[in-house]
Amino acid sequence: MYGPGGMAYVYLCYGIHHLFNVVTNVSGVPHAVLIRAGEPHSGLSAMLQRRDKPHADRSLLAGPGSVARALGITTALSGSSLLNGPIRIEDHGLRVEQARISASPRVGIDYAAEDAGRPYRFRLDPGISKSLVGSAR
Repeated sequence: MYGPGGMAYVYLCYGIHHLFNVVTNVSGVPHAVLIRAGEPHSGLSAMLQRRDKPHADRSLLAGPGSVARALGITTALSGSSLLNGPIRIEDHGLRVEQARISASPRVGIDYAAEDAGRPYRFRLDPGISKSLVGSAR
């Protein structure tokens, strides 16, 4: 997380779940965004196999551990470039209306005192699960 922006930071949670973060600041400043959910646009069969699911449903990419597992992201990829590495963030021209983006406080960070209530948890409304169920089977 202390590396330069544009790299992956992946850590193991509870010794089970690999959690994928995008580092977002300069080296030495620990800023990152946890990827908590997603919507498949390609590679669906590989995601289903990794998650041991017969078909796509609301849970395929719901939750940070599920996202990493479905995408094949493990701690071995931590530190890799998201510009030209094995995991990439690419601009495919998709644009989202500002009205569809909502922000709320993060969960499970009561230890952060006054920062716990900051609206740093973002969501695309209506949630990904509604669009996934009818389109990605």
